[in-house]
Amino acid sequence: MDRIRNFGFVIKNLERLYRRRFEVLAQERSLTLGQCKALFLLARNEGISQKRLAELAEIEPMTLVRILDRMETDRWIERRADPADRRARCLYLTAGAAPVLEQIDRLTVQMRAEALQGLSADERNVLITLLERVHANMSSQKTGVAAPAATAAKPVAVSVRKKAK
Repeated sequence: MDRIRNFGFVIKNLERLYRRRFEVLAQERSLTLGQCKALFLLARNEGISQKRLAELAEIEPMTLVRILDRMETDRWIERRADPADRRARCLYLTAGAAPVLEQIDRLTVQMRAEALQGLSADERNVLITLLERVHANMSSQKTGVAAPAATAAKPVAVSVRKKAK
């Protein structure tokens, strides 16, 4: 059987397994996937509007409002008036978010270690390079969904050599 025919299934199944494991590890730290996504993105986009954060996180706006309400109560974020639009609010991290972001960082390190277990450093680099190229290919297609600029990848030439037995 031609293994490439399973490409879409493998990608989707990998995403599902990765997300499920992430949710388990996050829950062990009393976090949710939504909180992690929102804080991670907010840390890289301080001053962003709630609407734009919902788009980037791919979370329904009403669901994100509940997540943000909780994070504001926990003093991880603050909402400030948008100087350009009195109806909008901009989001900022507080000092209380720092330990949570550190937890998320440790969680992502653990996730990568689990997912890439058994791969050499060279294999990991080849894998990431190839996935970045696939991402760039898909991002250039008219899908109706804009890819975040921060994840755009430049095509890179890759040489994969089999190890001698």
